[in-house]
Amino acid sequence: MYKYSDFDTAFLAERNAQFRAQVERRISGALTEDEFKPLRLMNGLYLQLHAYMLRVAIPYGTLNSAQMRMLAHLAQRWDKGYGHFTTRQNIQYNWPKLRDVPDMLDALAQVGLHAIQTSGNTIRNVTADHFAGAAADEVADPRPYAELIRQWSTDHPEFQFLGRKFKIAVTGATADRAVIRAHDIGLRLRERDGARGFEVLVGGGLGRTPMIGQVIRDFLPEADLLAYLEAIVAVYNLLGRRDNKYKARIKITVHENGIDRIRSLTEAEFARRRPTFKGADQRLLADLYTAFAPPALRQGDTTAFQRARDADPVFRAWSDTNLSAHRSSDHAIVSISLKKPGATPGDATAAQMRALADLAETFGYDELRISHEQNVILPHVHRADLPALHAALRDADLATANIGLISDIIACPGMDYCALATARSIPVAQQIATRFETLKLEHDIGPLKIKISGCINACGHHHVGHIGILGLDRAGVENYQITLGGDHTETAAIGERAGPGFAADEIVPAIERLVHAYLDLRTSPEETFLHTCRRLGLAPFKAALYPAQTMAAE
Repeated sequence: MYKYSDFDTAFLAERNAQFRAQVERRISGALTEDEFKPLRLMNGLYLQLHAYMLRVAIPYGTLNSAQMRMLAHLAQRWDKGYGHFTTRQNIQYNWPKLRDVPDMLDALAQVGLHAIQTSGNTIRNVTADHFAGAAADEVADPRPYAELIRQWSTDHPEFQFLGRKFKIAVTGATADRAVIRAHDIGLRLRERDGARGFEVLVGGGLGRTPMIGQVIRDFLPEADLLAYLEAIVAVYNLLGRRDNKYKARIKITVHENGIDRIRSLTEAEFARRRPTFKGADQRLLADLYTAFAPPALRQGDTTAFQRARDADPVFRAWSDTNLSAHRSSDHAIVSISLKKPGATPGDATAAQMRALADLAETFGYDELRISHEQNVILPHVHRADLPALHAALRDADLATANIGLISDIIACPGMDYCALATARSIPVAQQIATRFETLKLEHDIGPLKIKISGCINACGHHHVGHIGILGLDRAGVENYQITLGGDHTETAAIGERAGPGFAADEIVPAIERLVHAYLDLRTSPEETFLHTCRRLGLAPFKAALYPAQTMAAE
């Protein structure tokens, strides 16, 4: 993985020193909150519903054990003993005291982490496939390119005051695990005639006006990556709306101008900017290939894994859901669920973070990933080590066997923490997960993605959930709308609103009716909820959701 250079270290020290002085001026009263706000946002500090919140970047979701231990240290020393992993592969601390934030940032800098550009109208944390460097379906590891983009975009003088926040995601695999079609720019590595390049998409995004990104370049040579990205963002910066923040995202710019005009303007801007890139980016990229070289995977017998599967049904259930194919057949990718039924999705205690760091050192070549689905990944684990790893996860209360199942719910913090939220998300996720644990239906249901947002900003990605839940305020009462048929993968789709919303005490029974309808309607256990929706349309599911209306119509 990338290690900070002397320049990086000096830059971050100077940046943190500047912010420390700004915090001191705020505490002394020399700065008002309005004056302080743009300064704190540039350093990832929000003022939330109850307290400040610090959002720390985990670039492209990659951590080593020392960094994970530092995240645990921050949680224990300066917060309430836990952190919250987010859908942008960040971690949030919800209870820091303002006077402590500079110390937190200095501690993060010791292990090569920061909070720069995790907020504000700038290019945010670059995200990537959480199986990067390990996946069996990968063309190439996307992380060298993601790191290149991170360095290019950090404090880029032209793009610090965009019309709105700007998000970039990169994948190097056939399957889209990075949700690239719901980003301002999505990049998919591909090869053509022996050369490596990118399919480039623009104009995706969720929130108030959800849209799927469109292809602006079918194949962009890798050498042109930064020049082309700079052209896209420059066109958006000049053309994008600034009269209305709800229409300021690039998705609206693409929608209002059409993809053909945006492509034409981008190509013209690209032609102007390309000569200004003199090769420094390519020299850096060559170094990054080396920095992200895969670990030397050990060889060895894997029969211990099969013996454990045959002997232990609990281990077998966990291995069925939480393991994915690795590029090396004697290894596996391990997804560690932070979604134990009844727990807050994405939360990890300091003790759990330390346990994860220990396990990465012992079994995982000192590598971890954070997924956009708010789980933790050990990307390289030898199959012979899986029984011992599973036992250690059980000791740490981290062995929940539910990856991809109905209780593996994405949920934003909602009204329990967020000043923008209009309804709670966390209790709804907890109630759904515990209800289906009680029913013992989860494994029979199979793959099913539920995503929950507590407001229209859609931080919980509800628009691309197989079942999406949006919490809204209706005359002071929480009301939950349901969308159906969304998809965040390579077959991405925006879910369709099913009908009127449900009160807080009605939403779990409504989801239960949906699931029972699916179990009755599917042709076989192999037909997933999403495939059944696509085969039949939404009518039978709407009938299950609103039985009284169906009876009245009859």
